Amino acid sequence: MNPLFSLLVCVTFLVLSKVGVQAQNNPIGPTTPLSAHPRILLRQGEEQAIRKTIAADNAWQNVHQAILAECDRMLAVAPVERIQIGRRLLDKSREALRRLFFLSYAWRMTRQPTYLQRAEKELLAVSAFSDWNPSHFLDVAEMTMAVAIGYDWLYNDLSPAARSAIKDAILKKGIEPSFDTRYNSWLKASHNWNQVCNAGMTYGALAISEDQPELARTVINRAIESVVLPMADYAPDGAYPEGYSYWGYGTSFNVMLISALEKAFGQDFGLSNQPGFLKTAGYLANMTGPSGNSFNYSDAGTGGSLQPAMFWFANKLKDPSLLWVERNRLLNSDAQSHVRDRLMPAIMLWSGGIRVNSIPEPKATVWVGEGKSPVALMRTSWTDPDALFVGLKAGSPSVNHAHMDVGSFVMEADGVRWAMDFGMQDYNSLESKGVKLWDKEQNSQRWQVYRYSNQVHNTLTVNNEAQRVNGNATITHASKKPPFMSAATNLTGLYEGSLASANRGIAIVDQAYVVVRDELETAAKNATVRWTMLTGATVNLTGRNRAELTKDGKKLILQVQEPADVTLKTWPTDPPHDYDAPNPGTQLVGFEVTMPANTKGNLTVMLIPEKAIQQATKPVLPLDKWPR
Repeated sequence: MNPLFSLLVCVTFLVLSKVGVQAQNNPIGPTTPLSAHPRILLRQGEEQAIRKTIAADNAWQNVHQAILAECDRMLAVAPVERIQIGRRLLDKSREALRRLFFLSYAWRMTRQPTYLQRAEKELLAVSAFSDWNPSHFLDVAEMTMAVAIGYDWLYNDLSPAARSAIKDAILKKGIEPSFDTRYNSWLKASHNWNQVCNAGMTYGALAISEDQPELARTVINRAIESVVLPMADYAPDGAYPEGYSYWGYGTSFNVMLISALEKAFGQDFGLSNQPGFLKTAGYLANMTGPSGNSFNYSDAGTGGSLQPAMFWFANKLKDPSLLWVERNRLLNSDAQSHVRDRLMPAIMLWSGGIRVNSIPEPKATVWVGEGKSPVALMRTSWTDPDALFVGLKAGSPSVNHAHMDVGSFVMEADGVRWAMDFGMQDYNSLESKGVKLWDKEQNSQRWQVYRYSNQVHNTLTVNNEAQRVNGNATITHASKKPPFMSAATNLTGLYEGSLASANRGIAIVDQAYVVVRDELETAAKNATVRWTMLTGATVNLTGRNRAELTKDGKKLILQVQEPADVTLKTWPTDPPHDYDAPNPGTQLVGFEVTMPANTKGNLTVMLIPEKAIQQATKPVLPLDKWPR
């Protein structure tokens, strides 16, 4: 290590230690023991426990075979090339991680030389890149993790020349740039970048620790101290601020970090005990509806996916019911459908010998979590594919990756998602056209992106204006009682200047239908309020205040109870800008009302599955009368 770099390491370490974001300073000391290779996630001889799990359960046998089959396909594929897309090399880093994790797993489980040889070829190819794109440090982090796993798991079988080249790449292209202040602002970030980057750097440090012991200790101690910043966002209840997809990113890499520390040092130095962190498994378990689709608010994809990290949580908490959704994904879909997940081999490491068929359903049907992005999640059953499911989001557009979707909801019945969310648009499709996507000021271009605006979410738009970026909504009260499962949120801050108060409540009534109620008070001027619901169903307006939605042979009635004189209408979802993504097969249904200044009014909408039409007769009470 050159003297200048050594000085930079020391200065950075001293500054971080002085900041003291965690009480325990320098948990890894010069005398802390470290095992021989392989030391990351899976030690020598621990393969046998995985083999026993595979032998005892066909579901695990199918996953194992799918990984091996994917490795067989990789054998004839050329190594990843350094092709950057816009500002990112990230897709190449992720593919390298997928290939090296898969191939390294296959080598350790089968000892077939073809897997070792193909992995070494990939390692040498990415190690020869000019750099791993430190200006977008996620790219470096994932590539470092990829190369570290391959280097550590294949260490004893790599040629000396290969070991030298790979080790040098981890040091020069992975770890050293993390001390450059041009690239390491993520050390002070409270979002997924911190989790992913600290995990990647820790893997690199563990991989080459015998050659760089002082540097490795510095990197690992830095990670333990820094990662508590984003982990604070899980408090108090585990609701992850950035939504479903970024839970799958930030939390999964946080678990990869903790799991590596546990394996290497026999402890995680208090990380898993950070407030709310272990509770986040309950959040993720409840975020998927009976259709298998997630509540995809903010920058999230439209579907759901197998989450290996949930097995780590279930083992840690000794609660297999957290795995009910993962159980269904393992049993009801082809294992081959999961092989695009670059962390998939981790599910075999964290399986804990559990029998997939024996995973029990959860007991609770309502989950409510406060935090930066509070959510309420309700369902009538875990086992009935036709069950009702509702997700309500509160929070603020100012949260990382948030949209103007505060007060928005999704709703399912009879296996159909009637009230939906577009979710995210590919970042490069916007950035490549000059959209300033990451500016979150009130009048920024971000909020002109069609999918990001409140006008296409299942919430309110007042006077055709955007929600207030700095507004914030909490869950004010909720009920878990089966006859009236409900949650309410105060949206007033999102409409400051337009409304004097705004409260929304959503309930599942008698396990049969859904009520959405808004209680509004105008400010010192008239307010035009638009109520919208985005749907992929066909909408037939059958009356001024009634619509029939049909999809997949199923029917839902949307009926406005108050105000009585509204006229329902539909709006197309054609994108207004050339940079907006197309939205085929979707439309908005809703209504507009103009409320005089300084008046109060209620908007009450019922969403009734066809089979529940005769049951939807109860009067809807004011929100302050809803059960707690």
